[in-house]
Amino acid sequence: METFLSLFTHNTLTLMVFFPAIAALPLIFIPARQSQTGVKIYTLAATLVELAIGGSYLLSRLAPGASFPFVRELGLDGQPISWIPRWGIRYELAIDGISMPLVALTLVLMPLVILGSWKGIEKHWKAYGAAMLLLTTGMLGVFLAFDLFLFYVFWELVLVPMYLIIGIWGGERKIYAALKFFLYTMAGSLPMLVALLWLGWRQHEATGVWSFALADLAQLSLPLQPQLWLFAAFALAFAIKVPMFPLHTWLPDAHVEAPTGGSVILAGVLLKLGTYGFLRVAIPLFPGAALRLGMPLVVLALIGILYGALVAWVQSDMKKLVAYSSVAHLGFVMLGLLAFDLVAWQGALLQMVNHGLSTGALFLLVGMLYDRRHTKKFDEFGGLAKVMPVFAFFLVFSSLASVGLPMLNGFVGEFLILVGSFGTDVMDLRWATVAATFGVVLAAVYLLKMLYLTLWGPITRPENERLEDLSFREIVTLVPLCALMLWIGVAPALFIDPSTRHLDELLTSVRARMHVEGPGVAAAPPHDPTTPTALGGAAHTSAARPSTGGAP
Repeated sequence: METFLSLFTHNTLTLMVFFPAIAALPLIFIPARQSQTGVKIYTLAATLVELAIGGSYLLSRLAPGASFPFVRELGLDGQPISWIPRWGIRYELAIDGISMPLVALTLVLMPLVILGSWKGIEKHWKAYGAAMLLLTTGMLGVFLAFDLFLFYVFWELVLVPMYLIIGIWGGERKIYAALKFFLYTMAGSLPMLVALLWLGWRQHEATGVWSFALADLAQLSLPLQPQLWLFAAFALAFAIKVPMFPLHTWLPDAHVEAPTGGSVILAGVLLKLGTYGFLRVAIPLFPGAALRLGMPLVVLALIGILYGALVAWVQSDMKKLVAYSSVAHLGFVMLGLLAFDLVAWQGALLQMVNHGLSTGALFLLVGMLYDRRHTKKFDEFGGLAKVMPVFAFFLVFSSLASVGLPMLNGFVGEFLILVGSFGTDVMDLRWATVAATFGVVLAAVYLLKMLYLTLWGPITRPENERLEDLSFREIVTLVPLCALMLWIGVAPALFIDPSTRHLDELLTSVRARMHVEGPGVAAAPPHDPTTPTALGGAAHTSAARPSTGGAP
């Protein structure tokens, strides 16, 4: 018990990860007669405390123009914290410039999701608040786990609260959507579990020591054939979560049926678990397979960009349009990751954050309109700018950020991805980059269609003539997201520089190993936790193209 408590008193990352789950416990004991307002305030306060804990930790380590430091949490004795010693499974949390932006995005979104759910959720607020807090623990755990087994535990933990959020508070087809989400995710998770267990066994065979630490597994020199199978197992789980075409079909159903808060977190953070998994696990551990299978994945990413945009264009439902837009936007992220280029990786990581901000805002706005009209169909609207000018401003602003208008966040991420992919020397992606630019054009088409059918023209429905504009609470929910969209667009270097060194180090390691097909497993010694590696923040001389310094 003393060791368990010391984790929270000495390790801020542990406190950051588990505080939301601990804060969810009192919700179980709140009397049923307690007003929902009190439960809402408590849940919001818990997310704000979490933001304060995590925000102060991150800001204390950020310096203008400098990279975010690699920080690994060790035990009181300065050694890794053993969780299951017999099998070499460690409780190993760490943060670097790659995970930091996604952790920050999660911390910022959670209080806004609770504010955005204030009126949309009408029953079982105790359970809803507990599910959201438990979900926060799972998502942060995935971003901070540097032991592959621990990563898997948090990966699976996320599944339960999200399933409940869709299945309890969703729309008419909520059970169907929740089951589809659950089955797709489990279908990917089981091969990943088999692959990570095989890796642990291979590590033991090579070194005599069991270990699932990412830094240890990165030292295994695997021949190409097992790399291909292992990469495929991890890539399946991550591609489902992204989601990549043709594994995307669970997403529209989940988005449409989920409550507003569930849609925001699903698009804003949960989809990024897949792209982060490729960047943190699949590509670094199996670089040869990533190169060999890179081109087929690029083709799938390109299909996702164009298919997602075209399907979004023909939608008659606002929420479905935004849902399919996620398939297209995450296709750009995958294109950047598969370019194996520093500039493209900078853009891909930034675009993960950008998508969470702009698409999160769009789902909030759709939910706010649904709370007033209880419909999401375009033919029920028109002319709303006349009666809801504040709503119109935020919808236009968020849509233009999603389109990639210069001076807003979406432009920076997509520009870096396209430039880096076009100029990469690993594969010839010029054709794919040119084709992907049509996705940018199509994004403008379907989002401008949404704006036209919703905001402009005459008011044809009498129900829309006296709609209330956004309340103070709703404005407070949207302002931080829009402020960040503008800030990233105007000063992108502030958001790119902290991650550049760690991306460069990881890319250097990947590029150095992707052409090597070893005859077997190198008997590398177990990793010293006090010595960083490419997966843990060491400095390397980059073989990749020079950094842009964060400026597009």
